[in-house]
Amino acid sequence: MTTPHQQPAAPAASYTSPIPIRRAHLGDALASEWTKIRSVRSTMWTLGVMVLLMTVIGLGLAALVTAVGEPAPTDESVLGLGVFGALTGSICVITLGALTVTSEFGTGMIRTTLTACPSRARVLAAKALVFFVLAFTAALVTVGLVALCQVAMVDGREPTGEEWLLGTVGVSLFVALLGLTSLGVGAVVRHSAGAITIMLGLMLLPLVAGFFMLGSSALQDVSEVLLEYSVPAQLIGVYGEAAGSGPAGWGAVATMLGIAAVALGAGFAAIGARDV
Repeated sequence: MTTPHQQPAAPAASYTSPIPIRRAHLGDALASEWTKIRSVRSTMWTLGVMVLLMTVIGLGLAALVTAVGEPAPTDESVLGLGVFGALTGSICVITLGALTVTSEFGTGMIRTTLTACPSRARVLAAKALVFFVLAFTAALVTVGLVALCQVAMVDGREPTGEEWLLGTVGVSLFVALLGLTSLGVGAVVRHSAGAITIMLGLMLLPLVAGFFMLGSSALQDVSEVLLEYSVPAQLIGVYGEAAGSGPAGWGAVATMLGIAAVALGAGFAAIGARDV
C-alpha cells in the first residue's frame, strides 16, 4: 500500500534467455548417444578386439592355405575364408550391442537420460541407429581390407562382383544386425551378463543341439532345421554356401534382418511398458 508521498514500484524487467528454446528432436538424441558410445572404454575395447580377431584369423588362414601350397577350389570363392574371422568377431559386436543399453540400466544413468529425453522410443531408436552405423562401418572396413589381402595372398578364382558385394557389404550387414538383435535383447533383459549370455546361447545352442540330434532318426528333421538356420550356418550362407535348404546370399541377410526387427520390437515394447 503506497502513501501519497510514495511512487508505485516499477515492474521488474522480464528475463530473456540468450539460449534459443526449441523442441528436442531425434537429431539431439543421436548426438547424445554418439557422445556416449564414443566416450566409454567398452566401445574401443570391443571394436578393437573385433578388428584384431577378424584380421588375425582371416590373414592367418590365408597364410596357412598359401603355405600348404594346395590350389583353392575353382568353384569356391577365396572370400569364404573370412567366415571364421567374421564369426569370431561377431561375438564382440554382440557384447557391444548389449552394453549400449544395459550399461545405463546397471549404473542408473538411464534415469538421467529419460529425464533429458522423456520419449523412450526416441532414446532407444537413437541408440539403435548410432550403434548400427558404428558396427557396420567398423565391420565393413575390416572385412573389406581382409578380403583384399586374402584374394592377393591365395592363388584361386577371382571373385565375381556379386561375391565381392556379399563378402563385404553383406557380411558387415549381417554382423551389425546380429549386434542390433543383442541391443534389442538388452533392452528387454536390462542386464549385461544376462543379455550377452542369452545371445551367445541363441548363437551357438542351435548348432550344438543339431549336432547332438544327428544320431537320432526321430529328430532328424529337427536337427536339419537347427543346423541350417543357426547363426554360423547363416553367416556361411552370406558367402553363398548354403547349408542344405537354409538361406543363402542376401536371403541370409534378410533372415537376420527379420530376427533383429523382432528383437528390437520387443525392446521398444519393454522400454515403453516398464518403469526404470
